[in-house]
Amino acid sequence: MAVSYLCLGSNLGEREENLCQALTLLSAKANLEKVSSVYETEPVGYKEQPLFLNLVCRITTDLSPDELLHLAKDVETGMGRVPSFTNAPRIIDIDILFYEDRVMNTQNLTIPHARLQDRAFVLIPLAEIAPDLVHPKLGKSVAQLAKDVKGQKGVRKWYYMK
Repeated sequence: MAVSYLCLGSNLGEREENLCQALTLLSAKANLEKVSSVYETEPVGYKEQPLFLNLVCRITTDLSPDELLHLAKDVETGMGRVPSFTNAPRIIDIDILFYEDRVMNTQNLTIPHARLQDRAFVLIPLAEIAPDLVHPKLGKSVAQLAKDVKGQKGVRKWYYMK
């Protein structure tokens, strides 16, 4: 079983319900081991949209990275996400942050996620559940990356996941 970390976000509709539904759908094919608190975060890139709710989860799975990506995209589509412009509002977004200590860059998938070290809305919840996890390319712990990331003020703990 491989350990992977995913980031989930939603800023359309019932945001909290969307996150819970996505976790339920993911858990049908992956073991949900740990879930961070939920954070309300300011949008990145395109600013004229509602605030996001974000969380990070740790899963174990027998799926390959490509199969996990396919599962994530199936969940997004099944929940009603439609293709749009970069950083557009969305009902659900699921990103693979890490898959074991694998480093890969294909046309469809980059692991570790290419921009996670620049995203407070990813690093803060990730540091809550995996502070000692080391980025395999940068050689820094998630706690170190979270401490140094810009935009921390735009990430507010919303509630603890039960």
